[in-house]
Amino acid sequence: MTSKTHGVILTDAAAVKVKNLLDQEGRDDLRLRVAVQAGGCAGLMYQLYFDDQVEDADAVNSYDGVEVVVDKMSVPYLDGATVDFSDTIERQGFTIDNPNAGNTCACGGSFA
Repeated sequence: MTSKTHGVILTDAAAVKVKNLLDQEGRDDLRLRVAVQAGGCAGLMYQLYFDDQVEDADAVNSYDGVEVVVDKMSVPYLDGATVDFSDTIERQGFTIDNPNAGNTCACGGSFA
């Protein structure tokens, strides 16, 4: 496994939700991958998914037992970004607060 780290922050609420989802999957070989790819309204869009692979160029941090993996190309776009989880009447789901995003789209799923 790689020793490179990244600047993505996983809040306690997000870590708890990820752990719960991993428990539901019944697998202990999955990690949360956070990435960006071209697309969306504003030019780049976020991806959050479980991955059983860690590549040599990936950066990995652990938050309360949850490994968060970011690919080499996404690291500069996500440096300082915070992944949170809300479960309220107004909002449910994961959110990414990214200080590197100059513009975001109305849906909040893409940025530039």
